[in-house]
Amino acid sequence: MAHQLMTYRRLSPLFALLCALAVPPAWGVSKEMIQLQTQVQQLQEQMTAMQRSFDERMGVMKNLVERDTDSVNKVAAAVTALQNSLQKQQGDSTGHVEQLSGQIQSLNDSLDELKARLAKVSKQLEDMQSSQQSQAAQQSQQQAQQQAMASAPPPDVLYNNAIRDYNGGKNDLATQEFSDYIKFYPNTDLAGNCYFYLGEIQFRQGNYQQAAQSYDQVLQNFPTGNKTASAQLKKGFALLELGKQEDGVVELRRVIQRYPKSNEALQARERLRKLGVASRSGE
Repeated sequence: MAHQLMTYRRLSPLFALLCALAVPPAWGVSKEMIQLQTQVQQLQEQMTAMQRSFDERMGVMKNLVERDTDSVNKVAAAVTALQNSLQKQQGDSTGHVEQLSGQIQSLNDSLDELKARLAKVSKQLEDMQSSQQSQAAQQSQQQAQQQAMASAPPPDVLYNNAIRDYNGGKNDLATQEFSDYIKFYPNTDLAGNCYFYLGEIQFRQGNYQQAAQSYDQVLQNFPTGNKTASAQLKKGFALLELGKQEDGVVELRRVIQRYPKSNEALQARERLRKLGVASRSGE
């Protein structure tokens, strides 16, 4: 297009000259002049055709430029609209995300509160169930004891049977009978005697630790019973058998101090003499 403009500018003076030459002089026209005029006429026609072609091409180029400019403007407008839409969507998304985050946090707080309430209710329910189970167990135990009491033999019969079997050397049967008596009649004076005889059976069998515990039951729970002195003496003997000489000596000295004229006191003195220990501390 620029080349065509330059060509047009160069040909314009020539076109003017040709137009001037085309004017016939006042004098006669020679053959050469006619030929020259014909050539000028042809040049004029060519220049006119070139000008028309140039104008047509310029129009086409102008239309193309305008169309391209319009397309560029449309694309630019579309890009701008798209950017604005994206920015708006991003802003809306940010606000929406913040709103969702707030709602999620609120839901989490509510969930934590519900969990705490549920844990509290569960604890209360467990306590109630535990209490009910404990009460049911106690009631069941009481019912079992009542049923056992109803089916248990009278205390004097049970005790006499136990003594008979003890004296007869039936240790297993006597142990069961003495234990049954303690279970059915734990608060009677004869229950202390039963603990003592259980200790005697255990002592005979070499179960000195259990024997000492049975004798101690007599001393702790039946301090005024008729087997207290014997239980204290035999507890001392059991401790000595266990190798606990110091503790055993203490128990034997207590027998002598509390029951000085009893047969148990005589046995305690004899055992201390064999051990080479004084009957009283400080002697």
